[in-house]
Amino acid sequence: MRFIIIPAMLLLAGSAFAGERRAPPLPAKQFPTLEERQAVARYRAQHAAYQKAQIELERKAAAYWNSVESKRKRRLAKRARGEATVLADYVLEQPPAYSGPPEPALPGFIPPSQDAPKQKRAGPPLPVVADFLRDAKRRFNFVPEKPDDESDYKRAYARTALAAGITKDQAVRIYGFEASGNGKYDVQAGLESGRKGRPISTALGYNQLLVANTIGLVAKYGKDFVAELEDRAAAASGERRKTLKRKIGALRRMIRFARAIPYRWSRHVAMSGTAKGRALHALILDVDIGPLLQTQKLVNSINYAKAKGYRKRLRAAELEMLNLTGDGNGFDMISLPQAMREKVPTANFFQRGGYERNPVASRNNVAASLLEATDRKMDYHAALDGAKQLAAAFDTLMQEARSEGGDAAVGAVR
Repeated sequence: MRFIIIPAMLLLAGSAFAGERRAPPLPAKQFPTLEERQAVARYRAQHAAYQKAQIELERKAAAYWNSVESKRKRRLAKRARGEATVLADYVLEQPPAYSGPPEPALPGFIPPSQDAPKQKRAGPPLPVVADFLRDAKRRFNFVPEKPDDESDYKRAYARTALAAGITKDQAVRIYGFEASGNGKYDVQAGLESGRKGRPISTALGYNQLLVANTIGLVAKYGKDFVAELEDRAAAASGERRKTLKRKIGALRRMIRFARAIPYRWSRHVAMSGTAKGRALHALILDVDIGPLLQTQKLVNSINYAKAKGYRKRLRAAELEMLNLTGDGNGFDMISLPQAMREKVPTANFFQRGGYERNPVASRNNVAASLLEATDRKMDYHAALDGAKQLAAAFDTLMQEARSEGGDAAVGAVR
């Protein structure tokens, strides 16, 4: 069964107002028989009861999620003062569930063409890899260097991750969780394992960065990535050196664009809907730059936890919570002692829209069970071929380092 948790940073929009579910329009005609008129009257009464129950649910839900947000702000303030959080700092009830009547069906004699309410106009389709590649070429004259083989990208990713202090267990299990255990370097959310159709987000790569993530990372760490590529170019020759120099030129142009955007998540999200913003996402597909970006995202989460006083090495499932829900919400969850993890609902760590569209978070509705479910998914997907190949890349590099008596990787994420 598909296990989907959508990154919380995508899910800032609230639930649609349930009370707006109006009854589908009935045909503008007189119903000739008493039986038909009675059926229509019953339908209207049933739909009125259904709508009333939906409005009541919305009232309760709005109050619940306002309380979640209010307590979240108070926890942040307590932590800023160096105070520990306690159970009373969390909403301990589960979100209200609908218990009213089902939505009634139109009477059977209503013509099918009248049967459904007007559908909301769908938004534009989400961009896919071909769009990122097209925009990168048009806007920045950048064409990512694809790996000759998937194993080349895995080795590059493992080398960069090891240099940055990411462990084999962390990287392989997060890859299994995010990329389904068999995802390739260009895997996009919703299209794992060769699925057809449309993606569910712009999340791309081994640990599934969004376009907005890429924009922020390029703005903040782009100069470090350039320095790394310059080191590699200095050690290279011939075509390899020319290729790296071309990448550096394109990356510098992308950095100038990214740094011109105010460094705020909301602004990065807004720019992710533009061709220039999407163009930067093609960097993940490059065998040199993609591993740097994705590793930096994990390093940032580890450093965030350390800065907050979390001294233990993060287990893969714990690091994934920061990668997945955002550093603040993820740290809030993993910093709970086990006794509190077993009592605090997962709703405390999500925005309303994310939670309501997330069956895994609602089924595993306390922090402990969500972490356990994440571990189970990691166990399963880490045993698949793609994850085994990534693990083998780590093993090879670590063995080489032991034989040489030196560092495991060339080129660190700064």
